[in-house]
Amino acid sequence: MHTEHAYALPECRNLFYGGRFHVPQGGYGRTLNPATQEDLGPVSNANAADVDAAVQAAHLAFQSWRHTKPAVRAAALREFGNRLRTHAEELGFLDAINCGNPVREMAADVHFAATQVDYFAGLVHEAKGDTLPMGDGVLNYSVREPYGVVARIVAYNHPLMFLAAKLAAAVAAGNTVILKAATQAPLSAYRLATLLQDVFPPGVVNVLSGDTPCGQALVDHPLVKKVSLIGSTATGKSILRSAAEKVMPVSLELGGKNPLIICPEADMDKAIEGAVKGMNFTWAGQSCGSTSRCFVHRSVYDRVIKEMVQKISQLYRCGLPTDPATTMGCLVSKAQYEKVMSFIDSAHKEGARLVCGGVRPSDKALDNGWFVTATVFADVTPAMRLFREEVFGPVLAVIPWDEEEDLLRMVNGLDFGLTASIWTKDLARAHRLASRVESGYVWINHVSAHFIGADFGGYKQSGLGREEGVSELLAWTQTKNVHVVL
Repeated sequence: MHTEHAYALPECRNLFYGGRFHVPQGGYGRTLNPATQEDLGPVSNANAADVDAAVQAAHLAFQSWRHTKPAVRAAALREFGNRLRTHAEELGFLDAINCGNPVREMAADVHFAATQVDYFAGLVHEAKGDTLPMGDGVLNYSVREPYGVVARIVAYNHPLMFLAAKLAAAVAAGNTVILKAATQAPLSAYRLATLLQDVFPPGVVNVLSGDTPCGQALVDHPLVKKVSLIGSTATGKSILRSAAEKVMPVSLELGGKNPLIICPEADMDKAIEGAVKGMNFTWAGQSCGSTSRCFVHRSVYDRVIKEMVQKISQLYRCGLPTDPATTMGCLVSKAQYEKVMSFIDSAHKEGARLVCGGVRPSDKALDNGWFVTATVFADVTPAMRLFREEVFGPVLAVIPWDEEEDLLRMVNGLDFGLTASIWTKDLARAHRLASRVESGYVWINHVSAHFIGADFGGYKQSGLGREEGVSELLAWTQTKNVHVVL
């Protein structure tokens, strides 16, 4: 294993629960740098026995954490946020070499996570109840109480950000949390565990890594009272089926095949820039919110495609993730690379028109990595696989449209409904389309950005629940009603 890195790799790769690191009973696997195939060393594989030990530690911690004053919980979260900022460059580097996204963006991820942590630290007193007028001699009130031990299973495209940011609301509400790191990119999770070891009481935050059996054991454990997933729709459905056996609530942020609509009266320069930015080529299109279906009015169709290709060539260059100059990273694994290439192959066979990309980069320094150049197919139709299925890679489908009703039938014709972006100068059209697209998060003349305090989540098979706002905090509580005859 190479050792010349900008930052040292985590020395301890064990499971973290009960305030200490533990050798995994499930043994160890290996993790690789997807850009170079460098072996980055061992990673823990938690089995059912490991999961049970972590859950028991979290359950014990819950007995006191649930009664900890909200201000104390908030102070711990703020200290955690400060540590994230202090170590942002290091944590971003670990994500870059392990998931393949550019280091500059991964460091920015850490700062965004710290902002989310601070936000929920400030909301701890908002998990409050109500009183109901009942007349003299009677009091009726409700209180919000934490669930207990909860699990958060996260995806590989933003490993540290998802781990750090997504513990905040649950912990603020008084739950104890078990984080399951992404199988493909767990390195930053081990460093995160070290950083939070003396911030929270033992057992309040616990960090596991492992394959599917680890996640399944968390979902099935009788002491785990709620599970949240950021991942694929298929995994979300599997968790829902298991949760049904326990009648357990779940929160799911799943896949997307998100539309970006360019209307003929839009500011074309801004719309084209938005269409390119919305595809999230920086992290090779590996984003559930990517606007991967671009619907362009036929009157401006040729111009948009031509200038989109020019913009992509100016903005995105595949490179090693650890190079600060890199503007586009690689796919996370061989399996993901093969999946993306299968979509490119099917698009060719089904008659879509390739206008750029679709191949490996020519740079010999990237030969060992899972790189695919930014890819755009034009003349995509609803019958094509590329129109219907989530690629989770750097492949943008461009579709012409003429009439609004036909446009909306195409836009809403899938089981996904996470994000949508609408580009127009017509205020009436903007609000009309926003009200009719079946998506949970809609931008008008904007794309990609998340806003602290604004609820994020999907319609249809893109998920259940909302995050990043007050709703997320309240979702980690359950309501108890108390009726008192005085």
